[in-house]
Amino acid sequence: MPITQHEIQQLGHLELLARQVVEGFITGLHKSPFHGFSVEFAEHRIYNKGESTKHIDWRLFGRTDKLFVKRYEEETNLRCQLIIDNSSSMHFPEDGKVQSKINFSVHAAAAIAYMLRMQRDAVGLSIFSDKIEINTQARSSSVHHKMLFSEMEKRIADTKIQTGTKTMGTQALHEIAETIHKRSLVIIFSDMMDTNNNKEELFSALQHLKHNKHEVVLFHVTDKKTEEDFKFENRPYLFVDVESGEEVKVHSNEIRDTYINSMKEFKHDLKLRCAQYRIDFVEADINEGYRNVLLPYLLKREKMA
Repeated sequence: MPITQHEIQQLGHLELLARQVVEGFITGLHKSPFHGFSVEFAEHRIYNKGESTKHIDWRLFGRTDKLFVKRYEEETNLRCQLIIDNSSSMHFPEDGKVQSKINFSVHAAAAIAYMLRMQRDAVGLSIFSDKIEINTQARSSSVHHKMLFSEMEKRIADTKIQTGTKTMGTQALHEIAETIHKRSLVIIFSDMMDTNNNKEELFSALQHLKHNKHEVVLFHVTDKKTEEDFKFENRPYLFVDVESGEEVKVHSNEIRDTYINSMKEFKHDLKLRCAQYRIDFVEADINEGYRNVLLPYLLKREKMA
């Protein structure tokens, strides 16, 4: 469906791009990959003699010796919380040859938000770096969606890496988890490079997000060529830690094997914990482009529905 000049004026750049991408996705999908949770427990009530025993809470009966029935609320719509890591490391690379990790994450999140908007589902947005920059509740109004796109656009306006913005992912994820009260789909875009460098604490924060039976998806955003495969020429380099500003001058061949093995170990542990916590782990290589990462994942979800 062609986009009119009026629609171009009404939509921001990011929202317009998200619409174009989503309309492209629709041709490859037969049904929505995102579904609301069918029922949610609401409360107990006293069992009335003669009615069905299907929903009796037998565990509660064992404790109280009284019959209570579980009542449920029907839920037709989905609540989704999009979480984006906006620390310095997410603004890598800045050479212009490939989009940065934050650029990738924002565009992918925008496409998901637009798809959910088409379903009239509620979407919230959380963005963190060394602090929580924004954390909204999930809503479905058009005004709310406009605000979300505006906030996401701000994160890609400045393409230069701001050295010194540390990742406090562990603390931020714990705080965000405390604010998501109703069962939701939680989608995270992050390279998972936390300044504290404590894997156990980071994994604990991921586990916290599974609280209240949330469905959690982690898009592990990396520049695979440099950050995982360490494909640098055989010569000296000046490597700069974009979060601390620390500089190290070293020949690439001297550290290649050690670096690659360390990254493999970290990624293996991350994938293992996600499997244990039933968190959907998605490898998101920015060199593939967000369209090529999102569509296979959405097709996979569609088949599992």
